[in-house]
Amino acid sequence: MWRTLIVDDEQPAVKSIRKLFLKAGIPFEIIGEAENGEVGLQMIRELRPDVVVTDINMPVMDGVKLLQVAREEGFDCRFVMLTALSEFEYARQALVFGASDYILKLSLDLQGLKQTMGKVHAELERMVKMKKADKWFPEKQQTGPTDHVEMNKIIAYIEEHYSEDISLKSMSELIRMDASYISDLFKKKTGKTLTNYIQERRIQAGKMLLAETKLTISEIGQQVGFENDNYFIKIFKKWCGVTPNEFRKEPKNVL
Repeated sequence: MWRTLIVDDEQPAVKSIRKLFLKAGIPFEIIGEAENGEVGLQMIRELRPDVVVTDINMPVMDGVKLLQVAREEGFDCRFVMLTALSEFEYARQALVFGASDYILKLSLDLQGLKQTMGKVHAELERMVKMKKADKWFPEKQQTGPTDHVEMNKIIAYIEEHYSEDISLKSMSELIRMDASYISDLFKKKTGKTLTNYIQERRIQAGKMLLAETKLTISEIGQQVGFENDNYFIKIFKKWCGVTPNEFRKEPKNVL
């Protein structure tokens, strides 16, 4: 069960969400409630939930600010934003900052909840696989958090979305900085180009899948973000010195 925190200042809404979670039969357990973002942040620090379902418009600290601060502090819990139609621009901002999805409070129903939380479940499963992949890096990722908040946002985004299409342009839009400036700054702060960092992360995940699953080379390449088999094999050999098949055949790489 995925541990879930609800952050909303409206008790009727909280009760409604609780009822829907029970009826939906989804693998999410509500472990706490908070009446605003400030209390929600404290509970995130203490309870370390997998998911935060939060209203956007709240006193003291709103939902978007809660998401921003949680990401800046390094928490990778998934966020689902509750919003009214008039708050749609805030919901869009939340997606930019890494929210998984948003739900319109006035139209919240069982089917909509199942669909949204199904997406979150898939993201959480993918994150578990990513963390397992760490042991397959020849040298454990040394970049880690930098001393630059915006570069850390890019790193966090790559960790969660490495299998998707990531470009310098999309990262520029994510943190609202000039693309050429990001390119230079990312290399300065991490010692790697953005392209190399993404490739390294994909290969890291590819090695785990080669060792721990029976997926084909083609299936693995697609799952970790390579557009075709040949390119996956080429980049894998560049980073590892062997092809994916050769890596899989080495006894030391199989559990």
